Amino acid sequence: MLPKFIFWTGALDFLVGLGAWAGAIANQAPGQFVALITLGTFLMMAAACLMWASQDIANRYPVIFWQGLVRFSAAAAVVYAVPRGIAEPWEYSLVAFDGTISLVYIFGSIRVSGLSFISCLMCKKATTV
Repeated sequence: MLPKFIFWTGALDFLVGLGAWAGAIANQAPGQFVALITLGTFLMMAAACLMWASQDIANRYPVIFWQGLVRFSAAAAVVYAVPRGIAEPWEYSLVAFDGTISLVYIFGSIRVSGLSFISCLMCKKATTV
């Protein structure tokens, strides 16, 4: 179940990456175009890496674990931004969507690797391989 969850939630990053490209092309604002194209490409790379890592979680867990931290930071940023009035309404969904996925990625990596949070953070070799 976990490999399929990682594969498909990772694959969704392709759509988000293409959305970033579309935003860049539709609104070619200075200071935004290059950042959005780069972000979109990075998201598509993350999608490919997650799909690859889902095929052998025990050996490739660092990709999944660190993507969990990235998604957690997105959710945490929204929690910080909302009371300060610096979050867009569409960003609220990141807390539920990315927050949930981040926890599954992080705790799934810990469970499959047999390592502690700190050991996962340091990309140690899994003990369950």
